[in-house]
Amino acid sequence: MRDNLHNNAFRVAISPPAAAVADNTAIVGNWIDRLGFEALTFGILTGTLVDVDATFGVLIEDANATDQSDAAAVSDIDLISQTDGVAPEVAAGFSFAADVATRKIGYIGVKRFARITVTPAGNTGAAPIAAVAVLSHASQRPVV
Repeated sequence: MRDNLHNNAFRVAISPPAAAVADNTAIVGNWIDRLGFEALTFGILTGTLVDVDATFGVLIEDANATDQSDAAAVSDIDLISQTDGVAPEVAAGFSFAADVATRKIGYIGVKRFARITVTPAGNTGAAPIAAVAVLSHASQRPVV
């Protein structure tokens, strides 16, 4: 099967907020279990970002332990983006001008678990942010 429906799995990385974050609190994502998949891409989705000087940094962490006790920030060598010459996490970050936008960052490391965190700076307005994890290159297909 060569379609994406049967070859990919989608997981909630950051749940859509019931109330948009209105301060500089980090938005910590869910751990994504990569077991059975070779590739992982995080897609970040923004709503209307109210604050006119806020910026949003992105961090990817990975771990092998099932309790994530060995979690650590991922090295740039294990991340990919579409922006040449810019660190992948920097390329995935955004500012207040990214209303109703998307960003993506790929994890190519070998650890079993990964998660995304989005951290606002200078944010005093509503910032609705969510993220999805797209798992691909499944070891068994079709993916259910």
